[in-house]
Amino acid sequence: MNAPSPAPYLSVVIPFYNEEDNIEELHRRLKDVLARLGKTYEIVYIDDGSSDRTYAILRAIYEKDENVQVVKLRKNFGQTAGLQAGFDHARGEVIVTMDGDLQHDPAEIPQFLAKLDEGYDIVSGWRKERKDNLIVRKIPSWAANRMMKKLSGVQIHDFGTTFKAYRREAIKGLQLYGELHRFIPALISRTGVRIAELPISNIVRQKGKSKYGLSRVRRVFFDLLTVKFLISFIDRPLQIFGLIGVLFGGAGFLIALLLTVGFYAFGWNIRENLGNLLFSIFLMILGVFFVMTGLLAEMISRIYFQTHAIKIYSVDRVDSRVEDRAGRAG
Repeated sequence: MNAPSPAPYLSVVIPFYNEEDNIEELHRRLKDVLARLGKTYEIVYIDDGSSDRTYAILRAIYEKDENVQVVKLRKNFGQTAGLQAGFDHARGEVIVTMDGDLQHDPAEIPQFLAKLDEGYDIVSGWRKERKDNLIVRKIPSWAANRMMKKLSGVQIHDFGTTFKAYRREAIKGLQLYGELHRFIPALISRTGVRIAELPISNIVRQKGKSKYGLSRVRRVFFDLLTVKFLISFIDRPLQIFGLIGVLFGGAGFLIALLLTVGFYAFGWNIRENLGNLLFSIFLMILGVFFVMTGLLAEMISRIYFQTHAIKIYSVDRVDSRVEDRAGRAG
């Protein structure tokens, strides 16, 4: 009977989507770096529903390298889902995430690990000198980073890069959706984790086609609002909805009170102020609506924290010697 192998020190998680031209070169560079670390490791590759030869290449690498496992998703769920699948299958004490397009240099991984050893829980890459397109990438990224820094209070410059290192306990129980992978440091900052930033090289893509464009700006903007809510009000939604409700309801009550005083004290004609009266009633109803929404959100929040086990992806198959051994042992 074969017992499951012990968990490695390091897990490197890399999602791929139609990156057949970059996989073998990335794997070669990655292996060169990891072999020199002197630490146990595993590589978790995720095929996020690619339509090219990505999975075939990953499967061939898995057959030759016992430190590799491959998670194949049923369709393209997006980078956030790909990273979540990687987190769920990674076993290391430290998890490093990277892009699969060779725009992140594996040679910088030791610097991330050294920074973690200084006592940090998360080390986030910082593309200090960006070489991306000004309109499509630089300006939207600059605006999103400034907004996220302001909304979250997390003092890092580059939320968007995937190149990060995490202590396993820092992201334990993390559940991602939407485009929230870029905001992980902000999402878990409320737990008191220590976050550091490390300048990294920004390499121009040499092969393959970029999956980023202006169409992502709208989604990122709304995810910014989502992150702010999750950071500040996820466990107390009544505070924000209740405040809005009190403001609307209070304004409606004051208008109604003013009309009542005017009617009895100054003989105001109600018919002439009917529009104002209806507006005050509308504001009070709106206030009650927001308070009730806050109460409902409180109940949903409690259910969320108690269940919190919904997956945002569906696995087609997993190529993993760990799971094979566990299956035989069972």
